[in-house]
Amino acid sequence: MKNIKFVVKVNRGTRATQYVHRMDRTPIQMTPNRKLALIMGRFTAEDAIKAITTSQCTPELVPVMVTTRMAAPAARATA
Repeated sequence: MKNIKFVVKVNRGTRATQYVHRMDRTPIQMTPNRKLALIMGRFTAEDAIKAITTSQCTPELVPVMVTTRMAAPAARATA
C-alpha cells in the first residue's frame, strides 16, 4: 500500500538546502541529509512551515511516496 507523506525543504538564501529533522524543540532542528528528514503528514508539515517562515527562509512541501507492508493475518488458535 502506498501513502503520500511530506518533507519540509528549507532554502535559506546562499546556504545549502536543509530539511526539518526534529520539531519537538523550540528552534526546529534542520539537517542537510535528505534521508534523515522527518516524514510527516500534510497538516503537521504545514504547521512546521508556518513556524519556520521568515523573510530569510523559503520552506516548501516535498511529497514523498511511502510504502507500507500489510500485516500477516493472525494465526487462529485451534482447540
